[in-house]
Amino acid sequence: MTKPEEYLYCVVMVTVSSEQEGEKIAEALLTEKLAACVSITPVNSIYTWQEKINRDREWQLFIKTSSNLFPQLRQKIQEIHSYEVPEIIALPIISGFQPYLNWIADSTKE
Repeated sequence: MTKPEEYLYCVVMVTVSSEQEGEKIAEALLTEKLAACVSITPVNSIYTWQEKINRDREWQLFIKTSSNLFPQLRQKIQEIHSYEVPEIIALPIISGFQPYLNWIADSTKE
């Protein structure tokens, strides 16, 4: 079985409060070549925060990148993000269409 640290690529999930905030984060990540692509879609989130159930309209970012860049990407998101505790979750890409994976590599700092 492959260890998680051996996965070369990942999708990072981040929720933000507005489409504009999502676009600001996306542009920063793309400009610094920390991501190859950021997809932004509206979501309805129901979550617990400070012992209260909340319901909010948020925007979900799906960020495609190299796993090696995750620490830098996380730091950049933390610098820009408006939330006190932002969602920043990396999911490994265990397999994919090789030309697409090559494009991720070519589009990032790697």
